[in-house]
Amino acid sequence: MKGLPAHWRLLPQRYNLIGSYCKNCSGRFFPQRSICPDCRRTGSMEEFKFSGKGEIYSYTVIRAPPQGFDYQVPYVIAIVKMDEGPFITTQIVDCNPEDVEIGKRVETVFRKVIADGESGIIRYGYKFRLTD
Repeated sequence: MKGLPAHWRLLPQRYNLIGSYCKNCSGRFFPQRSICPDCRRTGSMEEFKFSGKGEIYSYTVIRAPPQGFDYQVPYVIAIVKMDEGPFITTQIVDCNPEDVEIGKRVETVFRKVIADGESGIIRYGYKFRLTD
């Protein structure tokens, strides 16, 4: 699978929130890791699917976007603390930016991330939405 472009290689992680679990220290990590950052080489890693639920730890509202994201303004980028522990940087969708607050509960949703031009590849992946 090494010869495939990154957007194809990362499909399981992007679509299913697949990370890692260390059988030695019980640490959970996202994105997926082959070596435990805590145990180093003594850890034994296995694939772990996250629940997709968490809460907003911090956020910002983007009003001056990078090129190509003008159509989304204003939009929210947040750091979400997953119920299983790891923090994920993500976009909060399907809401009014004024409704977003630290501590609000969120869940993953499957959305378009980016398109490569008019007739290029459309990449999908995880984003989060409010559940409160």
